[in-house]
Amino acid sequence: MQTLAKTENPRGLTSTGLKTIALVLMVLDHIHYFFGFTGWIPDWFSMLGRLSAPLFLFCVVEGFTHTRNRKKYFLKVYALSVFMSALLVLMSVFGLFVRPDGFFPMNGMMTSFAILMIVWLGIDWLGEKRYLRGLAAVILPLAWPILLSTAQGMLPALRLPLAVLGLTLVPTWGFSLDACIPVLIEGILLYIFRGNRHRQALAFIIFDFLFFFVLVYVSFLISQPADFHWTQMFTTYYEWYGAFAGLLMLCYNGRRGGGHKTFFYAFYPAHIYVFYALSCGLYALLN
Repeated sequence: MQTLAKTENPRGLTSTGLKTIALVLMVLDHIHYFFGFTGWIPDWFSMLGRLSAPLFLFCVVEGFTHTRNRKKYFLKVYALSVFMSALLVLMSVFGLFVRPDGFFPMNGMMTSFAILMIVWLGIDWLGEKRYLRGLAAVILPLAWPILLSTAQGMLPALRLPLAVLGLTLVPTWGFSLDACIPVLIEGILLYIFRGNRHRQALAFIIFDFLFFFVLVYVSFLISQPADFHWTQMFTTYYEWYGAFAGLLMLCYNGRRGGGHKTFFYAFYPAHIYVFYALSCGLYALLN
């Protein structure tokens, strides 16, 4: 078993403290996400919000590492993932509850967490030399979208049922920025390096910056769009700002803090759908 990171900063931030910071930043980000169409919300709401998802991801790594009941921990996240994914299917596949401008929420962090917990368990099994189940747990969740797409191609009559299955009961990445390969890689890196806080934060910062800044910037240099200027990496393509979350990870003192676990689990879906309903009402008033 990997030795867990030991803190040298007992006065730092607890897990609850990090989650509270992440929650505030998430609310700012989602205010911009849901109400940006008004033109009233400044972009810096979303810029600060880039730090939110990585901080929650870091806290989930810590929670999964230290929980006494991984099965119960996973099932809570999985249940929320299925619930939110089912609503996503109603909106994206069947067109229900979609805002008149075609917008609907595509938040998928719970799906990412559910996928990652299976992968993390596989990593632990590999460390215990239980190679067959370890490889299955690591590879299958990551390969599932490819397998699903292949099955849909081979069985066109089952395309819709398979799509619904792949977006609900079976956690699937690829349908939003919350549930995509870069996020999954970051979750894997945070878990692998959890035994050393500095290496853990550094691995996250390096990958986030390379993927969301360097790779994006180079792609623009290659495609050479006429309207692109390097300053847009700080004003328009600011996904890489999430790298700064690594600095807050270094402030973690290794303690759980006050808890409030039920609040954090309930707040995530609740505020999303309240904001969405309010945005629909405001859109109707303005149009």
